[in-house]
Amino acid sequence: MPGANGGRNAFQPHLVRVVTARDETPDVRTLRLTFLEPAVAERFRWEPGQFGEFSVFGAGEAVFTLANAPTRPGYIECTLRGIGKVTGAIHALSVGQVLGFRGPYGNRFPVEAWRGRGVAFVGGGIGMAALRAPLQFVLDNRAEFGEVVVLNGARSVADLVYKDEMKEWQATDGVRVVRAVDPGGETPDWDGEVGLIPQVFERLGLEADGRVVVVCGPPVMLHYMFLSLAKLGYTPEQVVTTLENKMKCGLGLCGRCNIGRVFVCRDGPVFTWAQVQALPKDF
Repeated sequence: MPGANGGRNAFQPHLVRVVTARDETPDVRTLRLTFLEPAVAERFRWEPGQFGEFSVFGAGEAVFTLANAPTRPGYIECTLRGIGKVTGAIHALSVGQVLGFRGPYGNRFPVEAWRGRGVAFVGGGIGMAALRAPLQFVLDNRAEFGEVVVLNGARSVADLVYKDEMKEWQATDGVRVVRAVDPGGETPDWDGEVGLIPQVFERLGLEADGRVVVVCGPPVMLHYMFLSLAKLGYTPEQVVTTLENKMKCGLGLCGRCNIGRVFVCRDGPVFTWAQVQALPKDF
């Protein structure tokens, strides 16, 4: 898939400018970025599920999923939590400031194979960012897919991302949006679900009738989601997830993200549940 680097040094970033910065939660922001070089912007292509390396000069670089679908071109977006030196520096950027970008890297969600089927998107916390691009793709091609269910969960109401966008998703025909927070994370006016995400999913009554389940969140959430999905009769081939296991270079060269013979950045980050089952148990 063509990216932005052409024949350049693979580690040399292109420059992108922040055109909007939206606070999702007190520590999570979504940045919209455009390439400074028109020729790079013209040839840049990506697919839902791919990621990029974002860098602040003097601070370093970090991996984030490309959070918008290629059906919405002209810019790229990332949603990130500012918790360390690099992510904190990127989180602090203002509109008009410049950072580095290289990519896209990794494989993709097999969105074409989902056509004609129902799709359930299950995101835990900032894991919802990895699901936003394939969700946008499905919404932008709505007539080609079956029922769409979005389960967006977080520890508390304050930690829910994409609050405004959920209203837009819900307004789309054939789309059901479910908001959920962990027990104790609700507010007095909360009208969504309360419970851990696997428990909430089980209560939705979604039969394993060929629909695809796309799930992303912390490892403990994935573990219990897989248990719930098995109990409900879903097969490992019906379930797709995305991993970001210590990815660093993005090219499969540094060795930080390898799991046995698998490199998450090169062979992933998108894996079926069946593929996850085949990975070493200590991953």
